Amino acid sequence: MTPTPSDFYRKTSTLEIFQYLFIALVILYFGRSLFIPLSFALLISFLLYPVCRWLEQKGMNKSIAIGLSLVSVLFIFIAILYLLFAQIIEFSNEWESLEVKFEETLNQWSAFLTNQFGINEEKQLNYIKNVLTNSGSQVFSLLKNTVYSFSESLFYLLIIPIFSALILFYRQLLVQALYHIFPLDKKEMIHEIILETIQEYYKFIKGMLAVYLIVGILNSIGLAIIGVPYPFLFGFTASILTFIPYIGIMVSSLLPITVAWITFNSIWYPIGVIAVFSLVQVLEAYIIFPYAVGSRLKINTLAILIMVIAGGILWGAAGMILFIPFISILKLLANRTESLKPLSLLLSDGKSKK
Repeated sequence: MTPTPSDFYRKTSTLEIFQYLFIALVILYFGRSLFIPLSFALLISFLLYPVCRWLEQKGMNKSIAIGLSLVSVLFIFIAILYLLFAQIIEFSNEWESLEVKFEETLNQWSAFLTNQFGINEEKQLNYIKNVLTNSGSQVFSLLKNTVYSFSESLFYLLIIPIFSALILFYRQLLVQALYHIFPLDKKEMIHEIILETIQEYYKFIKGMLAVYLIVGILNSIGLAIIGVPYPFLFGFTASILTFIPYIGIMVSSLLPITVAWITFNSIWYPIGVIAVFSLVQVLEAYIIFPYAVGSRLKINTLAILIMVIAGGILWGAAGMILFIPFISILKLLANRTESLKPLSLLLSDGKSKK
């Protein structure tokens, strides 16, 4: 059976789609130093746009309205950093007691190895020296990566507010340019998509607040079951600081680990704290976050989970956050494009009316 022109057209279109998708993924990966701060700035501008518009309608100058909006976000961010450094200071105050407990634990493990396995202290010291020698290059590599990550984060902190302010200041110009890219008959559709994008991002923020609330409750229950003092304080502090990927959860776990170790004089309680936080983090990443955010955006959990993993592969921790609102924008476009109806169906939660 000879292929018809329509079959050839379908094959060519599919091939072109994969080519465009591959090119887009390559650009996103190698251009992440630009696209990550620009994406955060774009989403922050979506969040602040209603505030800026309200202030401007009250007669305030556009630049002053944008400045006040960014200052409010900066105040929230400074409050989170203060909470982070307060945890570090509290941990440093307990360092002397922790050092004594650590030495006692090492001595107990050393005596256990000697009594049970006949490994004397000399062999233990030689083993520790070999491990330290072999891990020297790894430590240097870790420090190098840490310095690079810190400098990259500092760059983002400086450039994101600038991008956000410029996007808000030139928003009319950017929207007009967007109108000219598409045909004139699509102008109304583009306007609706922009407004719905802002609404979808508000839903995303609500979903994130629900995630932090659930994670804080689960952390507190887990710490209370173990018997750690002040479980709700430690649980919700850890939940709030998960806003800072990886670093936040590590710093927020230091104080409850220290308190558990000093209070109960046993290594198993700190291990229990680590187990609680680790379990809740896994639940948050693969169940709570996709379900809580996806249900508000009306996107199915499978699509959310795939985008979280894909974002982590392409952009790391930032991609795991940014790709969720991006998929909601993609769904808005697919809903209004006839050729993308299958994609809209794949992303939907299955509850929409036929």
